[in-house]
Amino acid sequence: MRDAVIIGALRTPIGRRNGGLSGVHPVDLAGQLLEDLGDRTGFDPADVEDVILGCVSQSGEQSWNIGRNAVLAAGWPQTVPGTTLDRQCGSSQQAVHFAAATVLSGQADLVVAAGVESMSRVPMGSSVGELGVPYGPAVRTRYAGVEGFAGDAPVPFNQGVGAEMIARKWGFSRTRLDEYALASHAKAAAASDGGLFAAEIASVGDVHTDEGIRRETSLEKLGQLATPFHPEGVVTAGTASQISDGAAAVAVTTSEWAAANGFTPLARIHTAVVAADDPVVMLTAPIPATAKALRRAGLTIADIGAYEVNEAFAPVPLAWLAETGADPDRLNPRGGAIALGHPLGASGARLMTTLLHHMRDNDIRYGLQTMCEGGGMANATILELL
Repeated sequence: MRDAVIIGALRTPIGRRNGGLSGVHPVDLAGQLLEDLGDRTGFDPADVEDVILGCVSQSGEQSWNIGRNAVLAAGWPQTVPGTTLDRQCGSSQQAVHFAAATVLSGQADLVVAAGVESMSRVPMGSSVGELGVPYGPAVRTRYAGVEGFAGDAPVPFNQGVGAEMIARKWGFSRTRLDEYALASHAKAAAASDGGLFAAEIASVGDVHTDEGIRRETSLEKLGQLATPFHPEGVVTAGTASQISDGAAAVAVTTSEWAAANGFTPLARIHTAVVAADDPVVMLTAPIPATAKALRRAGLTIADIGAYEVNEAFAPVPLAWLAETGADPDRLNPRGGAIALGHPLGASGARLMTTLLHHMRDNDIRYGLQTMCEGGGMANATILELL
């Protein structure tokens, strides 16, 4: 029986907005990472049968099928195809799911799933409104009058407003969110300073480490930030993910192909699902996605030794913890997007790369990754260490 396994996972450092990676064209950023993944893993790029790359803002420098363009920038053979997908923040996690489905079905033996986003060079939302708005009368009529739906706006769903709604529903105070953000920075700083990211990062020029970690932050500093989504709200820039630049990639194949070509699989893609929930609140779908993945896998939350839940906003993982009963000590053990950053199209593969390396370093059998996505969706993936 065919399976889907990972033989390599790599990412760039995550750059701050207008930071060390902002001078790199996103095609070159993704292309360099593909080249580094091939070199470090040791596969022949000619054996890659497809590159599936996630990217959210597909305009300007990230337009015109950046997946294929990244293959050309990597210097891989012209015979290697590439495509680009958008499932919002989960784009490259979905790329892994599509890669797994492709090798499981026998359509290919080696597929690279990747993601890239240069939010410095191609600002978030830059693809909206160029030739019209993305929501027509049917959606606006259907959700008219729903709390949190801004019917007159070009994009009437607002993630920050959704985060405030989650905080209110689950009763998270400003202090609780600030404490969570502070802990994310502390965990990321400890992981970075302890060299725990070294094996998963491929340097880009002079950028060798993640730029978003704020070692100097404090509850006092976080408490001084404004609440932009509601005058009496609790969500701030400090409890939201950072606007960032970066890329990540995962090489997916079968155990049979790996053995025949001299590779030792790192982990099996045990279960891969997608779910959807309220598009106005938008950020709660990781909860049903996790339940669906566990049900499909025949596992319980206690069986999972590590969880990566994307920190789009602090209320997201906190609500996920409250609803799943997961162990907080197993959540985002090396920090999350609040500290490390969230280059939209790259984050799914980045989380998977970090999760896989954490599992290997700590001999954890099962790990689970999930992330909220625009439109009220979420992917969930369970990895099994091999």
